[in-house]
Amino acid sequence: MAFEEAKSAGVNYLERKGSGTVVVCLHGIGSNASSFEVLLPYLPDNWRVIAWNAPGYAGSEPLVEEWPLALNYAQALKAFLDRLGVKKCHIFGHSLGTLMASSFAKLYPDMVDKLILASCALGHGVKVGSQLSEQAKARLDDLDNLGADAFAKARAGNLVYQPEKNPQLVERVYQTMRTVSNPGYSQAVHMLASGQLLKDCEHLNVPVSVIVGAQDQITPLDNNGQVWSVVKKHSRHGFVSVPDAGHALYQQAPEAVAQFMIRELEQRNV
Repeated sequence: MAFEEAKSAGVNYLERKGSGTVVVCLHGIGSNASSFEVLLPYLPDNWRVIAWNAPGYAGSEPLVEEWPLALNYAQALKAFLDRLGVKKCHIFGHSLGTLMASSFAKLYPDMVDKLILASCALGHGVKVGSQLSEQAKARLDDLDNLGADAFAKARAGNLVYQPEKNPQLVERVYQTMRTVSNPGYSQAVHMLASGQLLKDCEHLNVPVSVIVGAQDQITPLDNNGQVWSVVKKHSRHGFVSVPDAGHALYQQAPEAVAQFMIRELEQRNV
């Protein structure tokens, strides 16, 4: 069964209906909900899979804050899940989505069965209202100066391991990234600039698993290892580095990611 598109109070999302495990997927800064379609064939048919388009992405209304924090996205996610009647779920966050996911799990632990953090974006830790980090400023400048299409063309290959051997994957990443626009992208960049994933993960009291592409140049293996190291020992579950995969992890290695999800999310000894 494929995704069905729906909308809930200003949030566009995709959902595959199911009566079993509920998984909520949070995409990264240059992506959207459609990127998770490649995972569906490898996940159990009875899983209910929900992928939101984050505020300001793919038709979802932006947040009201010009410089939102991860907790603002977490609060928006809480309201979204409440409307859908989701009382408890697994969360899969990728890249920027790991900041949203960890903030959500910190604020609403009773709603989270397990948390999978993929290709962890640590955030830059700058104070709201101060000067943006150089990395964040460069993102906004590039989008403004190049336009979304050229911006996506310039960046898409960096997310893929051996892009020259994976032109179809690069094209998919490009087609998704070229849909970014302001104010949603600018808000996400500001959240990334002020994000502090390690601090949030220190306070998590839900089971946490981490997965990363071994050749990820955007959020490298060491970053993900730092996340793993700060999670409380009783909350640590699986940690996997996927060979021959870059930052676009679940798109480049969907079967490996799905197998990890099944193993981690269907464990009962928690």
